[in-house]
Amino acid sequence: MSEQQEVVERELTMSRGMVEAIAHEMRANDEVFYMGEDVADYGGIFDSTEGLLDEFGHDRIMDVPISETAYLGAAVGAAQEGMRPIAELMFVDFFGVAMDQIYNQMAKNTYMSGGSVSVPMVLTTAVGGTYNDAAQHSQTLYGTFAHLPGMKVVVPSTAYDAKGLMHNAIRDDDPVVYMFHKRLMGIGWMPAPDGPKTPVPETDYTIPFGSADVKREGADVTIVTLGLHVHRALDAADSLAEDGIDAEVVDLRTLVPLDRETILESVRKTGTLVVVDEDYRSYGVTGEVVATVTDEALAHLDAVERVAMPDIPIPYARPLETETQPQAADIEAAVERTQ
Repeated sequence: MSEQQEVVERELTMSRGMVEAIAHEMRANDEVFYMGEDVADYGGIFDSTEGLLDEFGHDRIMDVPISETAYLGAAVGAAQEGMRPIAELMFVDFFGVAMDQIYNQMAKNTYMSGGSVSVPMVLTTAVGGTYNDAAQHSQTLYGTFAHLPGMKVVVPSTAYDAKGLMHNAIRDDDPVVYMFHKRLMGIGWMPAPDGPKTPVPETDYTIPFGSADVKREGADVTIVTLGLHVHRALDAADSLAEDGIDAEVVDLRTLVPLDRETILESVRKTGTLVVVDEDYRSYGVTGEVVATVTDEALAHLDAVERVAMPDIPIPYARPLETETQPQAADIEAAVERTQ
């Protein structure tokens, strides 16, 4: 049974789950603060901080100049001095202008200092397309961040997961990259699918990193995915069931650490693997998951398929973006090819 099937009376959107966890941690620890572009008065363009300014004020919910280099560097310094900053990179695509702060400071300073400092910060960032914002505002780049040692990488797909993973991220003594998909947040101008809005306990709880969640149990094929494509995989699974194919859907939830054992356990049961990812096909999550299974469970594997973004800049035109981004029908077709 998925963790989200826990009986809870109320339901939240994913953005509300995130904000509820952040507010709890800010009340519990004065060293927690949030900084980024348009996170204070505007509440975050994807509602990632909506309502926090009213309670905590501009001293702890801080708008910053449009200089990712400056404010992410400031967050690293604050974390090394014992604070617990949450710094928002408005779009993950913007990481390039602050690559040194992220890759060479945030991720490595604990190691480079011989463990004399820690960097307990959370880098939140919006990922993904589906709303025609072109090649510089629509990437996921999961593999880019998961590839470099020193950072934990989190990708929630539901409100329940978003809250529990955020609690864990803020409390972690290492840097965490928390990647939320824009389409799942539940904001008014970008409607979410039905799945991300889930029952969420009012009390605080944590979801351990490296703990994948089986969102749907099945016996015939394992679909491994994350983020938005958890919901597209579930839609595909429902359609496949009508044709007698019983698909299991594994939501990775975190990429670093990666719950390889849950993947392997599922493939040993079903014998078939389909990996789905909104990131680019080459050098990414799909390849890593397939390599894990072939390394550790090759004797159990009868068929494998990958479904991912082609290695091209993401198009602006809606028909072209839709064509390049994996849809539920693409997942269904990949599964059918394995049967």
